[in-house]
Amino acid sequence: MGEGGAALLLGVENSVDFVIGPDVRPIEAMERANAAAALALPRLLEGARDHHGTSDNVQAVLQELVDVTARHAAGPDLVVRLAYDGSHVTVSVGDMAGTLPAPEVEPGLYLVHRIASDVGQYAGDHGGRVTWAAVQA
Repeated sequence: MGEGGAALLLGVENSVDFVIGPDVRPIEAMERANAAAALALPRLLEGARDHHGTSDNVQAVLQELVDVTARHAAGPDLVVRLAYDGSHVTVSVGDMAGTLPAPEVEPGLYLVHRIASDVGQYAGDHGGRVTWAAVQA
């Protein structure tokens, strides 16, 4: 606790997590992710300068990452996280079996790389890899 009993919160972000599955076809996974994001993004991006443009970009990136992950899934569920830190929305989708394919193999990733300021992967908690992309807000 800080002075006066107020908690000191560093690096606070707004985020939403959801799970898609089990064993959902890629098109269904994309539809579910878009529906969840459409509900969450207006509140998540509250106060952002261009929340409509940012929301559109986030949904485009989310759709492609969910599609690729669903087609290369390591397990039955897809775990999605949208996190806004005031300057970027980080879109994370896991768990993918193996590393992220090149855009030549998965052409939708050209869009992700065009929109996102950074894209990467890390080992997930469920045996696969989590793919993330940072979208400028």
